[in-house]
Amino acid sequence: MAKSRSVRGAEAGDAIFVTGELGGSLANRHLEFEPRLAEGRWLAEHFPIHAMIDVSDGLAGDLRHILKASRVGAELLTTAIPISRTAKLASRAESSAKPPLLAALTDGEDFELLFTVAAKHAVPLLDTWKIQFPKLKLTCIGKITDREGITLRDKTGARPFTAHGYEHFA
Repeated sequence: MAKSRSVRGAEAGDAIFVTGELGGSLANRHLEFEPRLAEGRWLAEHFPIHAMIDVSDGLAGDLRHILKASRVGAELLTTAIPISRTAKLASRAESSAKPPLLAALTDGEDFELLFTVAAKHAVPLLDTWKIQFPKLKLTCIGKITDREGITLRDKTGARPFTAHGYEHFA
């Protein structure tokens, strides 16, 4: 595995990864988070990470920060996005709650890591991660593209996603 401490920015073709599960902070899930400091350090020391951020403004919001800084876009697989049980339960319990996928994309304060790495490192990363952090889920949720914006892909096709993450001063 290559070692690199410099972050160049996301590049077209990169795999997009996220730790843990997303959504549910509006149901107070954000009060019980565990900072991913050791995981972030380990990633930076063992893989050539191109871009990394913590998910504090929602997956879509923080991914847009990476995309803007890197001048690229992203395609996310809706079935790959790890939705928290809290977001799923909130959706069932309250008719006014966000659908779970929307909560995973836009709720703030998940405090998981969102990062990109060259696709050739995706499988070795997943294999090594399972050994290093067996209790923490790591999911490849999509890829970086050369087209601006975020596209969601599901079994019916692809569509642009224009909603943003959590907005502090909305």
